[in-house]
Amino acid sequence: MRKILLVCVIGLLTACGNPGDRGSASKQLPADPGPPSAEARGWVDEARLKSEAAGGAMWLTTGGDAGKTHYSRLDRINRSNAASLGVAWEYETLTKRGLEATPIVVDGVMYTSGVLGAVYALDARTGEELWTFQPEVDMQVNRAACCDMVNRGVAVWKGQVYVAALDGILYALDAATGEIAWQADTIVDRGRGYTSTGAPQIAGSVVVIGNGGAEFDARGYVSAYDLGSGKLAWRFFTVPNDPALGQEHPALEMAVQTWDANSRWDLGLGGTVWDGLAYDDELDLVYLGVGNGGPYPQAIRSPQGGDNLFLSSIVALDAKTGDYVWHYQATPSDNWDYTASQPFILADLEIDGATRQTLMQAPKNGFFFVLDRKTGELLRANALAYQNWSDGIDPETGKPIPSSGRADYWNGPRIIYPAASGAHNWHPMSFDPERGLVYLATQEMGNLMFMISPPDVPRKPRRLSAGTGIVFTPHLEAALPGLPPAIQDAVRHLPEFQDKERLKGRSFLKAFDPVSGEVKWQVETSGWWDRAGVLSTAGGLVFMGSATGHLNVYDSDTGDLLKSLDIGTAIIAAPMTYELDGVQYVSVMAATGGGGWSYPNPTSAQYKYGNQGRLLTFRLGGAPPVKPEPAPDPGPVPPPPAQFGTPEVIAEGGFLFMENCAICHSNAKRSNVANLNYMSAGTHEVFEKILLEGLMLPLGMPRWDDAFSADQVRSIHAYLIAMQSETYANEQRGDLDQRDEAVVRTGN
Repeated sequence: MRKILLVCVIGLLTACGNPGDRGSASKQLPADPGPPSAEARGWVDEARLKSEAAGGAMWLTTGGDAGKTHYSRLDRINRSNAASLGVAWEYETLTKRGLEATPIVVDGVMYTSGVLGAVYALDARTGEELWTFQPEVDMQVNRAACCDMVNRGVAVWKGQVYVAALDGILYALDAATGEIAWQADTIVDRGRGYTSTGAPQIAGSVVVIGNGGAEFDARGYVSAYDLGSGKLAWRFFTVPNDPALGQEHPALEMAVQTWDANSRWDLGLGGTVWDGLAYDDELDLVYLGVGNGGPYPQAIRSPQGGDNLFLSSIVALDAKTGDYVWHYQATPSDNWDYTASQPFILADLEIDGATRQTLMQAPKNGFFFVLDRKTGELLRANALAYQNWSDGIDPETGKPIPSSGRADYWNGPRIIYPAASGAHNWHPMSFDPERGLVYLATQEMGNLMFMISPPDVPRKPRRLSAGTGIVFTPHLEAALPGLPPAIQDAVRHLPEFQDKERLKGRSFLKAFDPVSGEVKWQVETSGWWDRAGVLSTAGGLVFMGSATGHLNVYDSDTGDLLKSLDIGTAIIAAPMTYELDGVQYVSVMAATGGGGWSYPNPTSAQYKYGNQGRLLTFRLGGAPPVKPEPAPDPGPVPPPPAQFGTPEVIAEGGFLFMENCAICHSNAKRSNVANLNYMSAGTHEVFEKILLEGLMLPLGMPRWDDAFSADQVRSIHAYLIAMQSETYANEQRGDLDQRDEAVVRTGN
C-alpha cells in the first residue's frame, strides 16, 4: 500500500470559507451524490458531460469538459481566501520519472495515470488507494522513448477507464476494480521506434489513440477502437506510404502529391500524433494534432518535396469512419521539430461580430491559431512569442511563410526562434470564457541547428534519426568551443549571435487574447526551463506549478501572485479542481520529466530534493506542505578501471554514446538516470552484458545487441572510462564542477 498523507483540517468553517467570502459569482452546483457504489463507478456519458459543462463539481475529462478548456466554474476558492490554501491529502506513486497527467474525478473517485501508463484510482476525499493498475511493459521500448516514460492521462467512459501504456498497448479497465476488460496492440510495426504517451480520446462509439516516435523511424497514424469490444474500427495514417506500395486511404493520395516521389519512405517520415486529440460530439469530428517530420531536415527526408502533408498539421476526421474532412498545416515543410501535437481547446468565440465554433491551438512554432472547427477555416493567427523562422502569414493561403535565409540550417548553421522545445509545448493551456482569455506557459528561446547526417543516411531501426544537431541558445557560448571550427566561425557571424540578451532564454505565464492577439499580462517564471500546465477558475484564479517545486496561484485579471505553496517537488502537469461535500479541492501531480528530463537545473526542486512522484490535493484551511528530504550528495566518483582503448577507439565510442545514449544518460549531476561517471568496479565488469544481453532490462535499461557490435560496445565503454577518469582527476584536484544542464541535443 502506498503512503497516503491525510491532513486533518481544524476549523471546518475556515476550511470551507463562509458565504460572504465566496464573492457574488458563486453558482448553484449539482448536488454531490455522496460516496459511489462500486457498481456505478466511472459513469461518464454525453449527457453527463453536458450537464457538467465548464467543470462543475466533477472533472470528467483530462481537460475538465468536452472542450478541454481546463477551466472550472467552482469559486469557493477565490481571490479573497486563496492565501489560506493548504494540503488536504497526499499520495505517493513510488516513482521517480515525470508525471504529466491531469486527474479525472467522477462521483468522488479520482482516476489518473503515471509512469509507463500505470493507473491509480483514489478516494478523492482522502487519497485512499482503491486500486492500481500496472501494465506489463517490455522495457526494451525505452529505446524509443525520446522524452521519458511519461503518460498524459486516462479517459473515463461508461464504467471503464482507458489508458495507453508506453509500449502502445491500449487497455480498457473496469472503473470499479481496475481489472482488464480488453486490451489492444496499437502498434503496426514492432520493428520501428513507436511509443505511446498521450491520453486516449473518446469519440462517439470509439476510443482514439496515437503514438510517438518521429525522432526515430516511426510513420505516424491514429487508431480507433470500439469502446465495448476493443476491435479496430479504423486507422488513419498521417504521412503517405511509398507510392510503389499504394496508399491506405484516399486522403493520402492528396498528401503524397506534396512529397518528393523519391522521399526516404524507409525512414518512416514522422508525423506522429503523440498528444493533441479532441472531439466535437455535435459535429462528430475528431481532431488530430500531427507531429514533426523525421528526420527533421526536409533535405534528407524529401529533398524535392512541397508541404509534406500532413506533418505539423491539424486534421479533422469523421469519428465514425475515420475519413478525412479538413486540415490546416501549421508549419509547411516542417524542418524545425515544430509539432502541432499540442493540446486543443474547443470553444465558441465572438469573432468579427459573429459567434464561431472554434478550435484553438498554440503549437511549437510561435503562433496561436484559431480555426473554425467545422470547416478548418483560419480565423486568427497571432504571434505568441518571438520567432524568426517565418515571415508571417500569407493572406491568400492562410499558411505561414518560411523565412528566407534565417532558418535554412541545411545551408549552414542557423540560430532559429523558437527552439525545438517550442514557444508552447504539451503543457495544457486554460480558457476562461468569462474573460475570453487563454492562460498558458510560453518560452522565449531559440536554438542553433545544423545538419549532422548526409541525405543518404541509412535507416537505423529504433534509433534516433533526427539528422540535426541542436544547441539551446542559453548554452550556446559555452558549447561553441566544442563544435567543429567551421560551425564556430559561421555562428559567430550570425546576427542572432550578437543579441546576447535574447540568447539567454526566458519563460512566462501569459494571459493571451486569442482574438486580438494581445497579451493582457505576463509573469516570468524562474528560468527558460520552467513551464507547466494551467488551470483557471471562476474564482478569478489561475493555477500553475513550477520547476522550483511551487504551486502558484495568480489573480486572473492582473497576474498578481496570491499564494505560493512550496511542496519541494517540481510540477509540470496541469492542476485540476473538484468539489465534494461543499469543499472545493485542487489537485496536481508532481514530478518533472519529458524532453530534457535527465538534465536537472541546479535551482530546480529535482536537483535539491530528488523527483519522488506525488499527487497533492489542497483545500482552504489545509496544512502546510511537507517537502521531501534534501537529495543526498552523490559522493566522490569512484576510481576508474585502467583504460584499454586507443584515442581512436575512445573517439568512436564518444560518437556512438552521444548519438544513442546521451539522450537519457546525461551524466549530469543529480540526474534521475544513472550517472555513468559513478560506475562501480562491479558495473564495469558486466558492462558488455548490460548492453548486449539486457542484464538490467528489468530496471529499464534496454539491450543494444541489434544495434552495436561487441567492438562498438567496448568503444563506448572506453569512452565512459575516459570520462570517469577525467571527472575523477578533477575531483582529486579539487575541481568539483560537473555538467549541470544539457548543452547539445539531437532530438526532442
